[in-house]
Amino acid sequence: MSGRTALVLVPEARIYDHGAQHPLRPDRVLLTWDLIKATGLQARPTVDVCGAAPASRRDLERVHTAAFIDATERAGHGEDGDWSAFGYGPGDNPIFADMHEAGAIVAGASVEAAKTVWHSRAAHAFNAAGGLHHAMPGRASGFCVYDDPAVAIAWLLANGAGRVAYVDVDVHHGDGVQAIFWDEPRVLTISVHEYEPYLFFPGTGDLSERGGPEAPGSAINVPLPAGTGDDAWLDALTTIVPRAVADFAPDVLVTQLGCDTHATDPLAQLRLTTRSYRDAARVLHQVAHDAAYGRWVATGGGGYQWARVVPRAWTLSFAEMAHAADELADELPTAWVARATDRAGEPVPATFSEPPLEPQPADDEARGVTARVADILWP
Repeated sequence: MSGRTALVLVPEARIYDHGAQHPLRPDRVLLTWDLIKATGLQARPTVDVCGAAPASRRDLERVHTAAFIDATERAGHGEDGDWSAFGYGPGDNPIFADMHEAGAIVAGASVEAAKTVWHSRAAHAFNAAGGLHHAMPGRASGFCVYDDPAVAIAWLLANGAGRVAYVDVDVHHGDGVQAIFWDEPRVLTISVHEYEPYLFFPGTGDLSERGGPEAPGSAINVPLPAGTGDDAWLDALTTIVPRAVADFAPDVLVTQLGCDTHATDPLAQLRLTTRSYRDAARVLHQVAHDAAYGRWVATGGGGYQWARVVPRAWTLSFAEMAHAADELADELPTAWVARATDRAGEPVPATFSEPPLEPQPADDEARGVTARVADILWP
């Protein structure tokens, strides 16, 4: 297994743009790539930068229906139609120009990350533009056109992987990936997320959701209460994920690294600081080596503090993937801070680290949830 790390960099992904008023800003990915470069991580001798072609129709149809792909292409090219039947319209998933092409390049970047790892060109690969985990087989959902983590997993299964473990740490339940592989015993899905049924999107992800009749136990959910902070969240991750993935014994680990779990994220109510992103990356890195032959495919995900949080969170993750976390200076490059401040129109933090937050009552509730999940898995 190669000791190299791949950064899949697709500037074309900037066209994945729902509009200036939409919370999912392309700038969050562009600023992440800028910060990875500014910190010198991109130039490390063990890091390879690669591009990607758009996902092929064959790649997409392993996950999505032909009718949905056709609708996405036609709507994005300005044709009239009942596109609401496919999840498009005002709100979360507005129609935007070239939606199919935008979704296909994001999915293609995740497929390229999977190919790079599966063919041993690198042990780890990161697609910051990816992580669009809400898209369903026949409809868009939650800002997501095509479900690129699922497309990458399906590619791995079609090309010889016997088992794939998927770990999702986004604040929102990884419902699309879970649904797509609900009845697939070769895929384990684990999601650690905020959970308030009927109140918090997508409303799924209860600990009782355990997989379909052909794949019982293939889904694991850790539904945490609003207000959960660093320590309790990390307890959930470290208690459940390493053992569950090791028990499953996958050929590849695929992760979605959404950072909308941050205390300041405008769309969610968890209370993480950047410490959790650094520590979570370390845990997942160890899981990849302990349980998945060192093979780790990572994607981005949610995160709506697009200048203040996302670039720092994903740069910390990539530093861990590149075996450089201990060498990363805490202070951000001043030129990058100036560029990000200018783009955001407000000051951005100048360090990766943040002050700790005080524990809250929700942390005890979260630990109770973790204990219940552990009891279900290992009675």
